[in-house]
Amino acid sequence: MADYTKKITGAEIVVKELIRQGVDTIFGYPGGYVISIYDELYKHSGKIKHILTAHEQGAAFAADAYARVSGEVGVVLATGGPGATNLVTGIANAYLDSVPVVFITGNVAVPMLGQDSFQDIDIVGVTLPIVKHSYVVKDVKDLQRTICEAFTIAGSGRKGPVHIDIPRCIQLDKYEFESELNVNTSLKNRSINPSLLDDAARLIEKSKRPYIFCGGGVCAERAGHAAMLLSEKIGAPVGMTMMGLGAVPGSFALNLGMCGLYGKNASVTARSEADLIIALGVRFSDRATGNVSAYSDDTAVIHMDIDAAELGKNIKADISICGDLNVLLPALLGKVKHRSNEYWQERLKELKIENNADTSDVFSPRKIINCIREYYDDDTIVTTDVGRHQMWTAQYYRFEKPRKFISSGGLGAMGYGLGAAIGASLAKRRSTVILFTGDGSFGMNLAELATAVTQKLPITIVLFNNGTLGMVRQMQAEFHNKRYSNTTLERKTDFPALAKAFGAAGYSAQNLDELQNALKDAPNDAPCLIECKIDIDECC
Repeated sequence: MADYTKKITGAEIVVKELIRQGVDTIFGYPGGYVISIYDELYKHSGKIKHILTAHEQGAAFAADAYARVSGEVGVVLATGGPGATNLVTGIANAYLDSVPVVFITGNVAVPMLGQDSFQDIDIVGVTLPIVKHSYVVKDVKDLQRTICEAFTIAGSGRKGPVHIDIPRCIQLDKYEFESELNVNTSLKNRSINPSLLDDAARLIEKSKRPYIFCGGGVCAERAGHAAMLLSEKIGAPVGMTMMGLGAVPGSFALNLGMCGLYGKNASVTARSEADLIIALGVRFSDRATGNVSAYSDDTAVIHMDIDAAELGKNIKADISICGDLNVLLPALLGKVKHRSNEYWQERLKELKIENNADTSDVFSPRKIINCIREYYDDDTIVTTDVGRHQMWTAQYYRFEKPRKFISSGGLGAMGYGLGAAIGASLAKRRSTVILFTGDGSFGMNLAELATAVTQKLPITIVLFNNGTLGMVRQMQAEFHNKRYSNTTLERKTDFPALAKAFGAAGYSAQNLDELQNALKDAPNDAPCLIECKIDIDECC
C-alpha cells in the first residue's frame, strides 16, 4: 500500500524499488543525468552495492554475467547520451543470449527531449530492436510501476533485457512510494496440449537412433537433470550448442559434447546419423545447423521451447511444443518407455573413440586448458572472450554443472570476457573465476582490470597470445588464400607488466611447467594474468 505520509523524489523511488525487488548489487557509471539516483545510492549504500566499472560496456557485460550465474535479474545504471550509447553492445548481447537485465538510463528533462539538447539521444529508438521491452517515464507517478513491470518482463518467459529511460525532471519530481505494489503484465503460462506430448512419445517410440539436442534454454530453465533422465530412458545421446554446455555433466556417459560448427566429431556425426532430433531450448542458429535446407533431411524433429516464436523459425519440426521444459520433460518422461537401443549404443561407443592424446611437445591450447581444468574444481566459473580461444574452451574444458560456462553466444562480442568475469565472481560472493581470452579480445576492454583489482576479485586471466586476430586469420587462410589483411597484430604489449601496472599479478608461460608454477604462485584473493604464448597458426 502507498505511504501517503511522505512523498519522495523519483530518484529515491528508483533505489527503493530496486531494493524491494531484492537487488543488492548493480553495475554502472555516474553522470549528470543520473546524479540524483547516485545520491540516493549513497544514502542507501547499506542495502544496495554499486560496482563502478571503467566503462559502461563493462558494466553491461558484468550485469549480464551476474544474471547468468545467479539466475536473478541484473541491473545497470548509466547516464544519458554517450553513457547510454555505450551500453548498446551489452544490451544486444543480453538480447541475443536471452539474459534478464534491466538497463536504467538518465536523459534530458521531458520538455527537452528531441530538441538536440546537450547529450540528448533517443536511446529508446536506438535500442528498440534489441530489447524485450522498453519504457520512457514521462510522469513520476508511473515510475515505480514501470520498474516493477520491467523486472517481471525481464525475468519471465523467454528472459531478456528491458530498458527504462528516466528523464532528469522525473528523478526530481515527487510521488508516493507503494511498499506492496503488485503489477499484472498479462504474461500467462501457456497451456500444454497433452495430445502433442502423446504424439512426441509415439515418434520417440518409432525412432531407432534418437538424439537429444540441448541449447541455452536448458541451462536457463535448469532442466538439465530432466534432459539427462530422458537420455537414459530412451538410450539417446546428448549433444549441445555452445550455450547449452554444462546442461548435462561432461562426465555423463551419453554426453557427446558440443554440436555444430567447431563441435565434437562424435556429436556432429551422431546428429547426422540420427533419425530423430529432440531439440530442447535451442533456436537452431546457423552455427548449430549449417545448411538449413538439408539439416533435417530424413530426420524427424521434435522441438520444445519456451518461446513460440522460435518454433519453426529456422527448422521445420514435425512436432512443436511451446512451454517450460521443467513441465514438458517430466510429462514426456511419463509417456515414453524404457529402451536400450543396442545398435545405436554400439555406434555411439565407436564415435566416442577419438584420438584425444596430445603427445607433441607443443604448448597447445588443449594442453593449457586441460592443465587448468585439473587445477580447479567443478564449481569454478569459466568466462571467455570471443575467438579461437572461445572454441578451444568449449571443445576441451569439461563442464559438470550448468551456469559455469559464461560466454557471448549470439552476438559474439569481443571484449565480453573480463566484464563477465567480474559479474560472475560477484554473483557468487567473490568466487574464483577463470577467464580464457586472446590478445585481440583482451585489448577491447582491458581497462576493466582496474575494476577487478579495486574489487579484489579472484579472477585468473589466461591469455592466449598468438599475435593475431586468430579466428579471422583462420578464415582468411581457408577462404582468401592466406591474404592476412589487418589481422596480424604488430603490438608490443607486455601483458604481465600491464597487469602489474593495474595492480594485478602478472606471469608469462611458454610451457606446462611454467604454467603450473604460475597457477601455484597466483594469489587466491586478487586478479592475476597468465600470458600463454602459442603458435600464430594454431587452429580450431
